[in-house]
Amino acid sequence: MSDGNIDLKNEHRAKAYSMPLADINPAQPELFKADAHWAYFERLRAEDPVHYTAEHEFGPYWSITKYNDIMTVDTNHQVFSSEGGITIANQDAGEGPLPMFIAMDPPKHDVQRKTVSPAVSPHNLALLEPLIRERAAMILDSLPIGEEFDWVDKVSMELTAMTLATLLDMPQEDRRKLTYWSDVVTAAPGQGLIDTIEQKMEIFVQYHAYFTNLWNERVNAPPKGDLISMLAHGEATKDMTPREYFGNVVLLTVGGNDTTRNTISGSVYALNQNPDQYAKLRANPDLIPSMVSETIRWQTPLAHMRRIATQDFEIGGKTIKKGDKVVMWYVSGNRDDEVIENPNAYIIDRERPRTHVSFGFGIHRCVGNRLAELQLRIIWEEILKRFPNIQVVEEPKRVYSSFVKGYESMKVVIPSRL
Repeated sequence: MSDGNIDLKNEHRAKAYSMPLADINPAQPELFKADAHWAYFERLRAEDPVHYTAEHEFGPYWSITKYNDIMTVDTNHQVFSSEGGITIANQDAGEGPLPMFIAMDPPKHDVQRKTVSPAVSPHNLALLEPLIRERAAMILDSLPIGEEFDWVDKVSMELTAMTLATLLDMPQEDRRKLTYWSDVVTAAPGQGLIDTIEQKMEIFVQYHAYFTNLWNERVNAPPKGDLISMLAHGEATKDMTPREYFGNVVLLTVGGNDTTRNTISGSVYALNQNPDQYAKLRANPDLIPSMVSETIRWQTPLAHMRRIATQDFEIGGKTIKKGDKVVMWYVSGNRDDEVIENPNAYIIDRERPRTHVSFGFGIHRCVGNRLAELQLRIIWEEILKRFPNIQVVEEPKRVYSSFVKGYESMKVVIPSRL
């Protein structure tokens, strides 16, 4: 890590502990881009675990920062509704938030989720595994040795885009459109990818048109096992409005893209930050599944999920009022030392590595969590067969977002092959 980064983190730590508690506002994308959010959450967990931020560009909100409180909110969909959006910044498509099953309550949520879940069933994942392995091998075999390259672009984005294109049964040559659209969905204007909301809407029009064509193809063909065909022929989804279909496409694109790719990048970064753990992994590849779970906790690819209270509710000695916005900070819950021992450390052979909230809990628990774990396991099985080491050569460039906790780019060098 460069001295500049250390200085910035120290500056934020001092600020997090010196500012009045009431002024703490963790939902600031610049904190996440600088990897400087940790101290704010550390203080909130210790001093004000159910914290109210009165002023924010998207309105006032509550921060839930401790593991068990997050579980209370996440598993109580009767009181904490997902209707209207899952991020602190409502995902707007011009006419209010896009409908998608993750942003719905039962019964509608349940039937829509059930329609697509067979795509990521254990049976289907067993069928997908050889294909994912073949692609992982091809990607890794094409990497340059002894030369600097961007791991995010060459590996993380490639593998996840290939897998998602297969699940959607769209042409592999279009897979990078998925990466691009996924980034546009969560991008803030003026941060490099898009300049204005109008530009974002124009891209959404193209994105929508592409998937409308896929829907029309599938609806006029016999049912198949891909996600679009499942939606087009599913009893609960075949009559959805075009906006609702597009909302679910957005959900599947971001859910199938951002989370896995950022954890793949995060695993390389975490092992570089913790060379003793990297050595442990090389000495014992049987630790891969445990390392995967530990990385998903340590990285926390989605920093938060939001809910709206449907009634007054008391938690942590505070009363959340009906209509209040409630943000569950998974990134903070995963560092709660009351539940996870030594949570800031990256330990690939933890006793209970699956104790984390990265996938959420309750009815909205990530539908593709096993697919994410499968892709991570395979890529590391293939890496360890090929490369004694992957070296991160500079601090990665992080995403400007308080929702997607990820990497724009990460420069690495692979010194040699096995």
